[in-house]
Amino acid sequence: MDFLLEPNIAYLILLGGILLSLMAIVTPGTGLFEVGAFFCLALAGYAVYNMSFNWWAIVLLGLSIVPFIYSIQKPKRELYLGLSILLLVVGSVFLFAMDGWKPAVNPFLALVASGLMFIFLWIVVRKTVQAAGARPVHDLETLIGSTGEARSNIHEEGSVYISGEMWSAKSDELISSGSTIRVVRREGFILVVEKAA
Repeated sequence: MDFLLEPNIAYLILLGGILLSLMAIVTPGTGLFEVGAFFCLALAGYAVYNMSFNWWAIVLLGLSIVPFIYSIQKPKRELYLGLSILLLVVGSVFLFAMDGWKPAVNPFLALVASGLMFIFLWIVVRKTVQAAGARPVHDLETLIGSTGEARSNIHEEGSVYISGEMWSAKSDELISSGSTIRVVRREGFILVVEKAA
């Protein structure tokens, strides 16, 4: 485990843990991000415990969660996402100390790794939040009032063709195959139809 006490390796493991943690917050329930984040952060914790570090950098890392959570709750909050990523980058670069406050991490490695993490988080988190908040493309309520064609005899059950799709349907009265129908309401994914005038 001595290789973990190399500041550059510990820094990359810490970045991986942070990245996986943020992905777990954005897409909860997968399990993969959560387990990976746990192991990376445990290994980074071992390095922090055994190396000299800056307390203020740990505070920055902790504070970065607040604007991140705020940015993913509602769209159009890119400023808070940027602030969160900035706090993460500065906190992680200056976490491992050498001669007081100077970072022990190679500046070129820190610049490249932090830049890639910034770009990745900026794109992925924004797109994930946009996708989660997007209105469904197919709004089933728009089917009510639509007309279509009965593709089988409909009473207790049957099939109709509406808006380019086949749907399960039922009706209070017998409707023969080939008749024009109108959607009255829906019950889950079953359309309740009537014969169109």
